[in-house]
Amino acid sequence: MKFLVTGAAGFIGFHVAQYLVDRGDEVVGLDVINDYYDIDLKYSRLDFRGILKSEIEKGKLVRSQSYPNYRFIQLDLVEKEPLLKLFEQEKFDVVIHLAAQAGVRYSLTNPEVYIQSNIVAFLNILECCRFHPVKHLVYASSSSVYGSNEKMPFSTSDNVDHPISLYAASKKSNELMAHTYSHLFGIPTTGLRFFTVYGPWGRPDMALFLFTEAILKGEPIQVFNYGKMKRDFTYIDDIVKGVVKVADKPAQPA
Repeated sequence: MKFLVTGAAGFIGFHVAQYLVDRGDEVVGLDVINDYYDIDLKYSRLDFRGILKSEIEKGKLVRSQSYPNYRFIQLDLVEKEPLLKLFEQEKFDVVIHLAAQAGVRYSLTNPEVYIQSNIVAFLNILECCRFHPVKHLVYASSSSVYGSNEKMPFSTSDNVDHPISLYAASKKSNELMAHTYSHLFGIPTTGLRFFTVYGPWGRPDMALFLFTEAILKGEPIQVFNYGKMKRDFTYIDDIVKGVVKVADKPAQPA
């Protein structure tokens, strides 16, 4: 099977791509490599899997020096034509779309980025899957879509029509867009609502790392919502196994 994994220099994408490579699948990783957080961490993830920074060039497929079945390309998903060309050239079996602009608080001050990276980019992925059919499109949604829902535990049947951040709204939009494209064009799509993910090579802006850093420095931990907030955390290995198992079982188009 040939997989496209977007967000391959990101936390979850890095681990998903490696799992598939180790399994023997052919994988193309894609990432824009933006500077939302430490760009050196993203290059280090790629380097760890044999993709050298010195060889990365926008629009160029680079083969891993450690894994012959893994290649990487730096592309901005907002740019539709290069993406269409990649789909036409590679003829992917499955797309795992994990690229996105993350961060709820960041969306309060940088709203335009979320429209481009999370909505326009996802539209381009859907269009590529429309014109170059794949067996399955799996994409990352978010637990943020539940908003201020007070019913516990959350369920896929809960009402998620009232997001309380633009990030959450962009993820809810992805779910609606995917449903529409499945209905109109027969694209098998599955959205996964991730809860906070932690583990090796994680994002430095996440609570686990911020808390640990504060403890090591002997500094107070910054807690929001008067300390009354509760969060569910999911270990990265569990997320990866879930993503791959879902990807291997194509959905029935709505």
